[in-house]
Amino acid sequence: MTAHKAGDPTTLNRLYGRASGHKLRKGQQELIDSLLPQIEVPAEGEISAERLFGEDKPLHFEIGFGSGEHLAYRADMLPDHGFVGCEPFLNGVAVALAHVRDHHLPNVRIWRGDALEVLRRVPDGGLSFLYLLHPDPWPKARHAKRRMVNDGPVDLFAAKLKAGGEFRLATDDPTYLEWSLMVMQRHEQQFEWLAKIPKDFLEPSGGWIETRYGAKSRREGRRPYYLRYRRKG
Repeated sequence: MTAHKAGDPTTLNRLYGRASGHKLRKGQQELIDSLLPQIEVPAEGEISAERLFGEDKPLHFEIGFGSGEHLAYRADMLPDHGFVGCEPFLNGVAVALAHVRDHHLPNVRIWRGDALEVLRRVPDGGLSFLYLLHPDPWPKARHAKRRMVNDGPVDLFAAKLKAGGEFRLATDDPTYLEWSLMVMQRHEQQFEWLAKIPKDFLEPSGGWIETRYGAKSRREGRRPYYLRYRRKG
């Protein structure tokens, strides 16, 4: 199966949704003003582990990290790896910065804005892991092109992940699950779905924590699904 063309403007050049919510508390604003400039992803140029952390190391990339608890957990678990988290929502960035400060995480870099803009600047094959946890499902059919799991972005994911690298996706929306499985099947030459038994996609695994959003889904009667794909060589 031939991969779809990366760079499709309908799927690669748009950032949807609001950028801020309630007013930041004083301590949160101080983190935005002081800590964020120290660990912010550069606005231009190549995004590599060597540039960000001064040495070559496995690089992880999270799209839309929410409040950053997964990003912080993984960075704390793997101190010899580098982590890039992207989130347009200012309040989420502020909470993530508190995680970075409280857990003393020198291996995290943050971008407040469009993840795909940064991802395009990662060298091909530069990522070991790519995470997309509970993205906006855009449930209406006419909005399907806004979903992050689409042919254009998935081609980009494949380009940036090294052979053997892993793409992890979580969703609690059945429509988004079906859509994602359909899109990923079209990219079976690039990705291998790692699920062998139902438990493999019904429970988080492989050092993958359940986020607060995932726990909330369960409390409200929705089931999160956890999809893991390996980049083929």
